[in-house]
Amino acid sequence: MSEEGYVEERTIPGALLAVVVVALLAGLGSLVWCYGLQGRLGVAQQKLAAADQKNADLAQKLEATNARLRATSETLGQSVGITQKQMEARTQSLIAAQAAQRAEAAKLAEAQEAANKQIGAVSTDVASVRTDVGGVKTDVATTKSDLEATKTQLNRVMGDAGVMSGLIATNSKELDILKHKGDRNYYEFTLQKGAKPVLLSTVKLQLKKADEKHSKYTMNVSADDRNIEKRDKGLDEPVQFYTGKDPMLYEVVVNVIEKNKVSGYLSTPKNAPKPSVTQ
Repeated sequence: MSEEGYVEERTIPGALLAVVVVALLAGLGSLVWCYGLQGRLGVAQQKLAAADQKNADLAQKLEATNARLRATSETLGQSVGITQKQMEARTQSLIAAQAAQRAEAAKLAEAQEAANKQIGAVSTDVASVRTDVGGVKTDVATTKSDLEATKTQLNRVMGDAGVMSGLIATNSKELDILKHKGDRNYYEFTLQKGAKPVLLSTVKLQLKKADEKHSKYTMNVSADDRNIEKRDKGLDEPVQFYTGKDPMLYEVVVNVIEKNKVSGYLSTPKNAPKPSVTQ
């Protein structure tokens, strides 16, 4: 074998070895690179997982924040709604109060006007009353004068029993004066012809006859179980009789004589017995 061929044989395995070494180095480099890449990939995955967790936490926090915001918004909305309602209610209340004040002011004005009218009417009435009082004073003075004149007209008359009578009343006005004097007791009566006897004080009176034309009458007087006939007595004549355990003077005076009827009064002493039975 030639020297040239020998060199060629030695060169081929060396080249192969070089190729193998390069291949091994390349493979080793690939392995190192792959291992480094895997490490970096793991770190990246961890970072990605951490980022995902942070995103999830942020999402939860955001949801919680949104929930709080919604709750706050609803609360604020309710508060605003309530405040609005309160303001509306307050406004209505103020309007009603103002209306009531206006109505009350109108009533007060009407009342004041009515009071002014009443004051005017009262003033007029007072003036009228003053005038009336003046008239009443005049009437009282006139009445006093009439009473004095009437008293002077009352007189004493000799009775049918021959005794001077007390003051004689010829009408109801004069009889009222005698009653007010209080010197004797007075009992008014009206007798009808044919009627039963009328009890006055402790005596009974019964009309027997009435002569209107001649102003005469006849009556029976029952006293102390005795009947006394008073015949043909005249108008305003004191008809006298005594009665009682201690005889007291009674007087009958007839002021009115009509057909079958007479009216007048019975006069008894102040200490005479009072009637116990009326008829």
